[in-house]
Amino acid sequence: MSPYIQSLRLRTLPLSMSGIVLGTGLAYNSLPCREGLGLGFWLIFTFSILTTLSLQILSNLSNELGDAQKGTDTDQTGRAAYGLQAGTITEKQIKAMIWLFVALCILFGSALIFCAFGLPISNIQSQISNILIFLGLGSLAMIGAVTYTLGKHSYGYMGLGDLGVFLFFGLLSTLGAYYLQAQTLTPEVCLLGAAIGLPCVGVLNLNNIRDMNNDRAHGKRTLASALGVRGAKIYHTCLLIVCLALFVVFGHLWTLLIAPVWAWHLWYIWHHTGSELDAQMPVLMLSTLLLAALGWL
Repeated sequence: MSPYIQSLRLRTLPLSMSGIVLGTGLAYNSLPCREGLGLGFWLIFTFSILTTLSLQILSNLSNELGDAQKGTDTDQTGRAAYGLQAGTITEKQIKAMIWLFVALCILFGSALIFCAFGLPISNIQSQISNILIFLGLGSLAMIGAVTYTLGKHSYGYMGLGDLGVFLFFGLLSTLGAYYLQAQTLTPEVCLLGAAIGLPCVGVLNLNNIRDMNNDRAHGKRTLASALGVRGAKIYHTCLLIVCLALFVVFGHLWTLLIAPVWAWHLWYIWHHTGSELDAQMPVLMLSTLLLAALGWL
């Protein structure tokens, strides 16, 4: 596989789409939005997906560069080495890729905002506050993607990674996708946005359990490291149970189809550790995307 493609970490992309899929589905099921369903709806959905994928890849590339600069990945044995760690790409090359995806985030994000609030053109003046808010949120998302591990004050090294994932992958993604379509918010959307953020946090937590010894050796503070292996697994279990409970409370009973998968996933987590946990990453990511799709029902 090309080292460039490897550094994109394509297997993480389904997770990044979960909040968009959920928010769009909830908007589709709202009567005012369904009555006006047309090309604009699908354009907004398409550009939302392209924007979030670009942000996820931007985060992946910045994460690889940040960890490499701090030496965190030097002796990483819990997973396959990425390009910088393996020496198959240079810092200059990965920095060029980072700038490319910054440009794509701006391009797709601007197109998204224009489709949501700029059509017809005569409406732009009345939508100026929404445009400015989403430009600000988009800028914040790009900053969050880059500074997770990159830079002197990277929040991923200060134990704030879980909070960042919850906010960006859960609340901001779901609420943003819903508001772009319906231009309103409801308590249900807010709580379900929080719910979908929990298994997204679970993916990061699983990653941090796997890499716990290496992170501690290189001064990377994570919530999993603070909790210890057993505490982090209890935390992981609670994230998934609370997530499903919230969907059920709001009547999305189809999401219970995920329960057997997550029950097996949790059994595996409690009976394995270290690099063995890597096999569960795609399981949790793909099941979270499926959960988001079932949230439409």
